[in-house]
Amino acid sequence: VQLQASGGGLVQTGGSLSLSCAGSGSIFRVLIMGWYRQAPGRQRELVALDNGGGGTTYADSVKGRFTVSGDNRKNTVHLQMNSLKPEDTAVYYCKFIAQNPMGRGTVDYWGQGTQVTVSS
Repeated sequence: VQLQASGGGLVQTGGSLSLSCAGSGSIFRVLIMGWYRQAPGRQRELVALDNGGGGTTYADSVKGRFTVSGDNRKNTVHLQMNSLKPEDTAVYYCKFIAQNPMGRGTVDYWGQGTQVTVSS
């Protein structure tokens, strides 16, 4: 199983970026998909999740600026980031939480990370 993230880059304050993540391989039913980020010297934190069925979760710091959208039939998730701020600078990781094909519980899959840098 592999998650491939793309779309990071350098943007000025107030700009926009769109991240994409595509999963490949034998991924059983994906339940939740989304994005986390990790800035230098800080712990990885939740950015946004598509919980399925139209439900989403956002970190307070990105509400109203970021939009997450997932398609568990295509195993893809996107993150539209608008009004970017320097504090959004981080490595962004996509994550799938899938049903465990071997039995109960779930399995987490992570992408390799893509750098987002917002200049002031």
